[in-house]
Amino acid sequence: MKMILVWASLLIVTIAVQAVLLPLIFTQGAKPDIILIIVVACGLLAGREHAIGVGFMAGLLQDFASGNIFGLNTLSKMAIGYVAGLAERKVFKESVVLPVLAIILATFFNGVIIQALLFLLGYKVEVMSMLKAQMLASLGYNILFCIPVHRLIYRLTFGDRSQF
Repeated sequence: MKMILVWASLLIVTIAVQAVLLPLIFTQGAKPDIILIIVVACGLLAGREHAIGVGFMAGLLQDFASGNIFGLNTLSKMAIGYVAGLAERKVFKESVVLPVLAIILATFFNGVIIQALLFLLGYKVEVMSMLKAQMLASLGYNILFCIPVHRLIYRLTFGDRSQF
């Protein structure tokens, strides 16, 4: 029960920071998706079941906070958490390269999933402008934030046994 409260608190604080503080700092439209980084780190460190749950709650909170089409972030974060969780038993968890490579792939697939869902809902999708305007800048920011967030999730997951 204690861990559920810790994870819920982490997600709520992260949503608040991402929805209120980051738009003030990153004014050009593109900003880091710390929620995505948490979901990927959770998948790599704790497995797919845990990552799907965290992805669902994080995506749901992100959908509520963003005011965009409800369910886009929930579906994309759950899918990315599942895929990241598939690698949990096959990777060296203390690797520094792993979170960087995983967040590069996750940022790309998050954009693709959201754009595909928007297209399926009948919205006009401009793939090239989305790549130039948001995805590349967000990718840079996500890479910058992925190592500290990955270390935080590692310590949260493994506690005092952490080597990181």
